[in-house]
Amino acid sequence: MILTLEKQKNYELIDSGSGEKLERYGDFLMLRPDPEALWKKNLSIKDWEKADLKFIRSGNTSKWIIKNNIPKNWQINFGDFNFILKPTSFKHIGIFPEQLLNWEWMKKIIKKQDRKIKVLNLFAYTGGATLVCASSGAEVCHVDSSKQAVIWARENAEQNGLKDAPIRWLIEDVVTFLKREIKRGNKYDCIIMDPPSFGHGPKDELWKIEENFLELMDLCVNVLVDDPLFVLINGYTAGYSSIVYENNLKEIQNKFGGKIESGELTIKESNSDRMLPCGIFARWSKK
Repeated sequence: MILTLEKQKNYELIDSGSGEKLERYGDFLMLRPDPEALWKKNLSIKDWEKADLKFIRSGNTSKWIIKNNIPKNWQINFGDFNFILKPTSFKHIGIFPEQLLNWEWMKKIIKKQDRKIKVLNLFAYTGGATLVCASSGAEVCHVDSSKQAVIWARENAEQNGLKDAPIRWLIEDVVTFLKREIKRGNKYDCIIMDPPSFGHGPKDELWKIEENFLELMDLCVNVLVDDPLFVLINGYTAGYSSIVYENNLKEIQNKFGGKIESGELTIKESNSDRMLPCGIFARWSKK
């Protein structure tokens, strides 16, 4: 399955190629490296030079070149939510537009329920999925090891009138948190995760996807309720196929029934029919 995001009011992929992508976020044009863009650019150098922000890597160093008096952060409305965007030292700006397609899927499932739903969002970053689930009526537990990311996510929630929504904001190592939740007997109807290839917890706990992912999945199965709704795994780790995540979800399917969908997340260029691969996903749902 290929999920493809097309041009939105406040976002579009204008062009890509030669290991770079040119995007528009609100009123600003942004140029960033993207190793997936292994083809020729369609637009001219002059068009690419119109970028207001440009991220450059050189060896072990990287930097943003910002012109036209661009503010340190700005907001856009995307997917009916207000997001605070700002350049970071690792190229990201606080939102992954291709996730809109997964957000719509989650929202549809949650809104069909006639009971209170509890969602666990792991490696939750700046909280796009948290906002979607909370605004759909769910209680959300938002877990990330980065204090800065959790602060950013809470600011996003405030910008959307969700300051007092039932969201638990936790700065914790995901594996440590899950083990504690199992001891406490806490259960969740839905789990969302975006496991990185490598990382550290707030107490310097080490995460390596090739060493810790199977344990993570075992722990997640043990915090699901008896009648869960969905589990979504997103992947941005180079070298892995969506089949890897699909195979891990088969244990959940064997236990609870339901269906699995998996594939690629892509964004279509606004001026051509080309699609830029952005990541992989696998998702299980009860119905």
